[in-house]
Formats: sequence, structure tokens, C-alpha cells
Amino acid sequence: MKTSNGAIDRIKVDYLARVEGEGGLDIVVKDGQVADLTLRIFEPPRFFEAFLRGRSYQEVPDITARICGICPVAYQMSACHALEKALGITVPPPVRSLRRLFYCAEWIQSHALHVYLLHAPDFLGYESAISMAEDPQWRPIVERGLRMKKIGNQLLALIGGREIHPVSACVGGFYRAPHKRELLALKGDLEWGLQAAMDTVTWTAGLTFPEFECDYEFVALSHPNEYPMNEGRVISSKGLDIAMEDFEAHFVEEHVAHSNALHSLRIHGGSYHVGPLARLNLNLERLSPQASMALRHCDIRFPSMNPFTSIIARSIEMVHAFEEALHIIETYERPEPSCVSVSPKSGEGCHITEAPRGILYHRYRLDDEGLVQEAQIIPPTSQNLRRMEDDLRAFVPTVLDLPLEQVTWRCEQLIRNYDPCISCATHFLKLRVQWR
Repeated sequence: MKTSNGAIDRIKVDYLARVEGEGGLDIVVKDGQVADLTLRIFEPPRFFEAFLRGRSYQEVPDITARICGICPVAYQMSACHALEKALGITVPPPVRSLRRLFYCAEWIQSHALHVYLLHAPDFLGYESAISMAEDPQWRPIVERGLRMKKIGNQLLALIGGREIHPVSACVGGFYRAPHKRELLALKGDLEWGLQAAMDTVTWTAGLTFPEFECDYEFVALSHPNEYPMNEGRVISSKGLDIAMEDFEAHFVEEHVAHSNALHSLRIHGGSYHVGPLARLNLNLERLSPQASMALRHCDIRFPSMNPFTSIIARSIEMVHAFEEALHIIETYERPEPSCVSVSPKSGEGCHITEAPRGILYHRYRLDDEGLVQEAQIIPPTSQNLRRMEDDLRAFVPTVLDLPLEQVTWRCEQLIRNYDPCISCATHFLKLRVQWR
């Protein structure tokens, strides 16, 4: 909508398309400032936490994996770790190592999908990766991204039994662990992928980024000896440093009238930022050697407060994931048995792992028979939703002098910085503008 003098007065987005889920955006502008903004999530509630009640702990990893088709490993790993704490189980080092390899596979396929197919078109002015591929200039780039994603999928299938919603992860380990010869068969592809990921960092660092920064509180896991995936303490750029078990003492979810998705906030604080940019900013010294080199050669300086540079952060994490995957495979010892013995008992446990989009919190309470009495799951997108709204409030006034189509495109691009999953994925905005 525009006023009589041609100024933008209202931006209404009916649907966030190219996201897995249903949502919209409504922005009201008054005197060049955002008077009201709502990122509306009207995806119907899915009730995973409710229908986990009464289920055996053994069922939880496979059920929670169905929450997302892009990051099922994250849900399985957070669930397994939390339930193992409740049951008093510690997995042996070979299982721990295989879980990190499992996570590397998910980071590779998810980051490649986002960087090349979902986010790059925004920077290059294309409607989609399909239209990019139709341009001879960009077709090799799209093909590179697809091959990188395929390698991640192949590693996922080898460890998890299938690419989508893998089935081998369980409380205590894996139903089946791959043989080393099976993993070594992927070594050539992973070596190609490592070089492709290095090239991806160079390519993404050469994109044009809007000049936009915010005073973020970045939140991520941090581990003293490794780049965080499955373990660590929760830290922030503003001094937070807590054990996972204290998460709910510092973070709270709240209902908002315009959304079926909860918003997560810092208690006595406000919005915060989770995901690759937060992880990288808080864990620069934990990167693998090749990832560190890619970072040093990057023209963009990190830590970065510009959310648009998250595409570079994802690219650097892909370098790390490929390099760590190769290291794990070369030193791999097949866990035998692949799963430790588990006996049902009552208990409560919580855990956080680093999903591709940020920290993922699970908490479970079990009865004497190992049946779930209570479950709580806080996904990364719930933690980023309020931050996305805050970003838009700050960003929209800086682009109001652009044509309406450009403003819409910039808003789409800003939201996609977070790779949001409404049902856990990312897509386009479909904009409808009304003139007041």
C-alpha cells in the first residue's frame, strides 16, 4: 500500500512460499518508521510433545525425526542425548565419533541446500535456483551445490539407513554401524566436496551484502576441544555461560497473538540469534584447519554483526564438516556393539545439539517403565522468530526509498538469512501490497 505521495504505507505478505510450512508477513509503516510488524505463522499446531506422552523412550528418536525432513538427525541426536541422561547411559567413544560424522552429513546436505538453492538466488536476482540454472553463467554453480548436497545425502544414508528420516540412530548408539570400508568408499567424493566447499566460501564472500548490522546477542554451544555439534555449554556474546540443564532458567517461550509458533526469549532480556553466524562468531578458534584458512582468506571479517553474511558462515561450516568427516573416516573404529545396553527406569534429562539452523533443546521425563511422561522441544526457528521480527523493524526503514518490488525482495532475503523452518525449511515470500 502507498500513500498519496507515493510513500510505502503497508507491506502485506500473504504467504511465505518456498518454506516448509505456512506463514505471512504484515508491516505497517508510518512516517518512514515501522509502526507494526507481525511475522504470522498460521501452520496448524502439530502436537509432537503431546503425542510423545505415553510412548516408550525407544520410539522417541524416530518420532521426533519426523518433525523435519531436512534436519532429522538434529532431532534424533538431541532426543538420544536427553534420554540417555534420563536413563543414566554414557556411550563409548566410537559411538560418539560416529554421531559427529552423522551430524557432519546433515550439515553438508542442509547447508548446501540453503546456500545454493534457497539463498543464492536472492543475492543474484533470480526467482529460484531453477532460473539460475537456466543461465549458462550459473548452471555450473547450481550443479556444484547439487553434487555437494548429494554427497551429504549419501553419507546420511550410509549411516542412517536412508537419506530422509534415517532410522539407525537409537538411544544408546545405533541399530547398525557402518563398516570402515563402506565409509572409505565415499572418501573421494568427500575430498572433492572439501575443495568445493572452499570454493563456495570464496564465491559467497564475493557476493554483495546490504550494509546492515544489529546489536545481537548470539547464542550457541561451545566446547573446549571441538567445534560444537553434540555437546558443550550454552554461551552468548553478552556473557552467558551455562550448563544445558540451566537452559530453562535463562530462556522462556511465550505465545503471541499473531502466530501459532511460540517465540523464545531471554528471561529479562529479549530476542537472540542462533544458527551458523552465532556458532561461527562464538567458536572461531575451534574451526578445522581448512575452515580456519578459508576464514582468513575471506574478505568479510568475523565476528560479523551483519546477518546477510550468514551465507558465508554456512559455507565455512561446510568446509569444517567435510574436513571433519574425512578425519573421522580415516580414524574410524567400528563400535562393537553398536549400541550399549539400556534398561528402562524413571528419570529426567535435557540436552542441546546444534542443528543446521541453531541450538535445539529437548527435555524428557520418564516413568519406571521408560514411558514418556513429559516432553519439551524448542527448535531453532522458534528461538529466531522474535529476532527476525526485530531485524525487519530495523531494516525496513533503510530500504523504503526503493521500489516496492525491491523492498519485498530485501525482506525476503533478510528472513532467509535465518533459513527458517516453519515446519522446518525455507521458501519465498509472496507479497500483496495494499494502498491506504
